[in-house]
Amino acid sequence: MSRIGKKGIVIPEKTEVSVNAGVVSIKGPRGSLQRSFRPDISIAVDGKQVSLSVSKENKQIKALWGTYASHIKNMIKGVNDGFEKKLILEGVGFKSQVSGSKLMLALGFSHPVEVEIPAGLNIKAQKNLLTIGGLDKELVGAFSAKVRALKKPEPYKGKGFRYFNEIIRRKQGKRSV
Repeated sequence: MSRIGKKGIVIPEKTEVSVNAGVVSIKGPRGSLQRSFRPDISIAVDGKQVSLSVSKENKQIKALWGTYASHIKNMIKGVNDGFEKKLILEGVGFKSQVSGSKLMLALGFSHPVEVEIPAGLNIKAQKNLLTIGGLDKELVGAFSAKVRALKKPEPYKGKGFRYFNEIIRRKQGKRSV
């Protein structure tokens, strides 16, 4: 049994949750999110609490029970507070800037790299800090991982994108005899 799925999810003030045919809609002060869920797990809203229950005892459904509860918690947190990831760009001549709906990056390649910014994300590019924010935790995390994958930090000089709190293990390199 899922410990996370058994617990009720408290709905904060100024937040509305509605369930229609397996689609959960959450509206809050920062915006609204929708997500469809499988009908095997029933989602009920009673007052200021969301509860999930399993219709069948199945290994796969039991695994999804806690996952769905976490998705709903993240959606509620997203419409109230939002999510944010910070990437630090290290390297001489490496630049990032936002122009319209594209992220322009100079990463030491022979050409500039353009990345299309998905709808629902706010991106701020300061000197060497890239801040990715939005309502959907999954979208923020996936986009930040996509940007980081363009130039991962290398272990000798630490050049590339790294997360704000990430520690890169450095290697010594060649020794002169």
